[in-house]
Amino acid sequence: MLETGFTVWFTGLSGSGKSTVARLVADEIRRRRARVELLSGSEFRRNLSQGLGFSPEDRKANVRRIGYVARLLTRNGVAVVTTAVSPDRAVRDECRQAIGPFVEVWVDCPPDVCEQRDTRGLWAQARRGELEHFTGVTEAYEPPLHAEVVCRTATETPETCARRVIAHLERAGWIPAPSAAVRDEEVVRERLRDLGYA
Repeated sequence: MLETGFTVWFTGLSGSGKSTVARLVADEIRRRRARVELLSGSEFRRNLSQGLGFSPEDRKANVRRIGYVARLLTRNGVAVVTTAVSPDRAVRDECRQAIGPFVEVWVDCPPDVCEQRDTRGLWAQARRGELEHFTGVTEAYEPPLHAEVVCRTATETPETCARRVIAHLERAGWIPAPSAAVRDEEVVRERLRDLGYA
């Protein structure tokens, strides 16, 4: 089990691939026998931020709530992985200062690629004026200035991105190196993929 918790904070536009990479990272942390919680931005809104809209002030309030829960979990030895657009740089920095052990992961993806991936049609609705306060269309996104990890999901696979995040956590000493059994399992999975079986 982890003795010290930490937070991995994924930020990026809607459709950039935050959730996909974050799930892979959380699964790998869990495989190494660490306590981990995945705080999804959309689930957070459904459960703890129901009264908030998407105005800039409401977005800031939502991100601060995510940061508060992440801080509580982190100080109790849990590895926290968050996924929220969190467009405001200053509020992300507030969360960093409050939480302590913190890794910012910028999921950098061009808006046109995010829009192509959008299965819910949110980008199209925003462009038609049917959605107010949509980051990337009517609201600005402030990219991190000094993210510890940058994932360019338009050109990199989710697996490549997840490995980069995990490597950073290993270097920080926040998760153990994989056991021989885990390494063997990864080799087998990659070989099966190469052969077309996975």
